[in-house]
Amino acid sequence: MSRITSPPPPSRRPGTRTRAAALAGGALLAATALTVGSLAGTASAQADGAARAAAKVDNPYAGAKVYVNPEWSANAAAEPGGSKVSNQPTGIWLDRIAAINGASGKMGLRAHLDRALSQSGGSPTVVQLVIYDLPGRDCSALASNGELGPTEIDKYKTQFIDPIASILGESKYANSNLRIVTTVEIDSLPNLVTNTGGSATATPQCDTMKANGNYVKGVGYALNKLGAVGNVYNYVDAGHHGWIGWDSNFNPTAQIIKQAATAEGSTVDKVSGIIVNTANYSALKENNFTINDTVNGTTVRQSKWVDWNRYVDELSFAQGFRQELVNVGFPSNIGALIDTSRNGWGGSARPSGPGATTSVDTYVNGGRYDRRIHIGNWCNQSGAGLGERPKAAPAAGIDAYVWMKPPGESDGASSQIPNDEGKGFDQMCDPTYTGNARNGYNMSGALANAPLSGHWFSAQFQQLLRNAYPAL
Repeated sequence: MSRITSPPPPSRRPGTRTRAAALAGGALLAATALTVGSLAGTASAQADGAARAAAKVDNPYAGAKVYVNPEWSANAAAEPGGSKVSNQPTGIWLDRIAAINGASGKMGLRAHLDRALSQSGGSPTVVQLVIYDLPGRDCSALASNGELGPTEIDKYKTQFIDPIASILGESKYANSNLRIVTTVEIDSLPNLVTNTGGSATATPQCDTMKANGNYVKGVGYALNKLGAVGNVYNYVDAGHHGWIGWDSNFNPTAQIIKQAATAEGSTVDKVSGIIVNTANYSALKENNFTINDTVNGTTVRQSKWVDWNRYVDELSFAQGFRQELVNVGFPSNIGALIDTSRNGWGGSARPSGPGATTSVDTYVNGGRYDRRIHIGNWCNQSGAGLGERPKAAPAAGIDAYVWMKPPGESDGASSQIPNDEGKGFDQMCDPTYTGNARNGYNMSGALANAPLSGHWFSAQFQQLLRNAYPAL
């Protein structure tokens, strides 16, 4: 589909986190250490936990361990070959009110924080939380609809954000060696830019959330309340390059993030950074072509895959968008995280070099690592693999590569499954679905027989292991 300036931007959906696994015997309980540019080694302990918490650092991942969730670790370790990655740190998804105290006997927030203190051994330790329960959540998708209706902003504040902030503010945690990294409300603000108004991808639900302002209010409230805790580092979701990388979306998304960051009493200083590619599959770095390449006089931007985007991968996008936030008024030291949990695209299908120069499309398609049918496909993608392992300060402007989406947890069910979690069926998770405006009316590329979002999907985890890049 040819687009001259702004394509119908693809909307990607992350799965939600369900604490589904009981802790298996022998599961790893030690936090993973992230040193600058490497996973090797651990940070030396400082004598006074309160002093550590009071002195906020520029990059919370630098010189710190990162908490390993024992529930995810047990799920991973129970899979053949899973022990190779079961010691990796992943995000803790607080995706409904019940998750705060622990639903169905699973670990709640305090339990995770207590375990993190135990794992830390007195060293600075990052705990990664995904804050994910806005009213009218995920207005452009059905697989991860939330429990709160579009108008329930007061309930979001008093029953979700306030209790989380209260727990984090307890002296035991606030005056400790823990560094709490929050990923704040994935998908919400980008949806207000791309899936509203007269665009081909607009939905009535997104129009409602833009009109009532509750995404902006909710994000602002979360940033203000959580950011008031001295050892909390807020990172706002900024989509991914295949969603926000077009000229028509780039600055407007930066502007709406600024609007949210200054709403409900918050300020830009409550934002430590952005996170991109959360629970998505976009390649970290495409080495076989660049946005500046031409083939027989035709720019790569005219290829069907790039489709006039300004970016071809997540590293360049994260660095570029970080600078755009500085341009609109955020501090110059604002950081960025990149979720690399499922964007490795290794295995036998990984290209070893550029594509043929027959045309711009053969050049791009033959060389690109991202093997999705369309960049707008987001659900349980066939062929995906584990990406770069979590690492602190891997590139300029990047605070860390992270696995915020726990690998092996579904993005959404392949068919309708009755549930009490508020999760609907999204056709983008059906492998037979022929698409919509958000993916250029292409096949969904989804794996078959997937469970509800956030539930363990063994077949997907095995694929991620096989196609990991770097290889395991």
